[in-house]
Amino acid sequence: MKNFLLCLVFFATAIAAQTRDTLTFAAVGDIMIGLNYPSDKAILPKQDGVLTFESVKGVLQNADITIGNLEGVLLDSGGTAKRCSNPNVCFVFRMPTRYGQLLKDAGFDLLSIANNHSGDMGDVGRKSSQATLKNLGIGYAGFEGTSETYILEKDGVKYGFAAFAPNTGTVRVTDTAGARKLISDLRKKTDIVIVSMHIGAEGNGKNHITRQTEEFVGENRGNPYLFARIAIDAGADMVIGHGPHVPRAVDLYKGKFIAYSLGNFATNTSVNINGVSGYAPILKIKTDRNGNFLGGEIISAIQRGENGDRRPILDETNACAKEIKKLTESDIPETGIVVEESGKIRLK
Repeated sequence: MKNFLLCLVFFATAIAAQTRDTLTFAAVGDIMIGLNYPSDKAILPKQDGVLTFESVKGVLQNADITIGNLEGVLLDSGGTAKRCSNPNVCFVFRMPTRYGQLLKDAGFDLLSIANNHSGDMGDVGRKSSQATLKNLGIGYAGFEGTSETYILEKDGVKYGFAAFAPNTGTVRVTDTAGARKLISDLRKKTDIVIVSMHIGAEGNGKNHITRQTEEFVGENRGNPYLFARIAIDAGADMVIGHGPHVPRAVDLYKGKFIAYSLGNFATNTSVNINGVSGYAPILKIKTDRNGNFLGGEIISAIQRGENGDRRPILDETNACAKEIKKLTESDIPETGIVVEESGKIRLK
């Protein structure tokens, strides 16, 4: 009788999953939880990071799929630190592997490892990051040749995930022909395709969409407006951007949602969090089973605390939502969505 009842529960759950008509997603920007490099200058969070996501954990966990960008390397020691042509803008982000558990506990299902810091400790760091996330059951994508896509099956839905960046070792956001094929192939295997893009110029003053190719310290950082449309034309159901370290506008194209940049989310040190750089939006999106946008919300958070104790805190003033509303109205006035001051996102 016990086994019979268990079977009934299993089949009822499967049928319910197959008949659900709304899927929910949470997405955030850059995550870097403290530094253990160089070891004599390590800056680690108080209580070893336990409080990092405390204020926002409930929001992150309240979604079918939660997505973020791992801005750095999960590696306890060793690796070869990158060298930069301009030392003044050269930062190396290496985090203890045990911090992967903090990401798991916070509710992250998928993480982009395609960014300008995921190769900070060379191949040793890349392998350690992937092994750590794999052992925790967190999906990841973004390294050329080893982890270009990821498929997650959850509650009867197959989610395909691809992540792109302009940097060596990553799946290139500047290779649009390659991106089209990768996304198109993923579309054939899955129900929903999520694309992450680390793209665009960086820093305060870089919060506007230009619809042109953008550069940072002489590097081609891609065209966010164009790449998002290429991704959707190839089969993406949503495109989540990060990289500029500031929030940018949101958009709708062919019924699919685009966030051009979700800025910084939990950057414990080294990253500027003054002004809008400290805004840490949490995007909540609802789609139908075909990935078409139904509605959403920008939940405003802001990073607070000194180096070693920064963390995202929910912001009742809705400063981030108001900023994204302003940017959307300014940069993409023709878009098919409206951002309200409360943070609600709705169709026009």
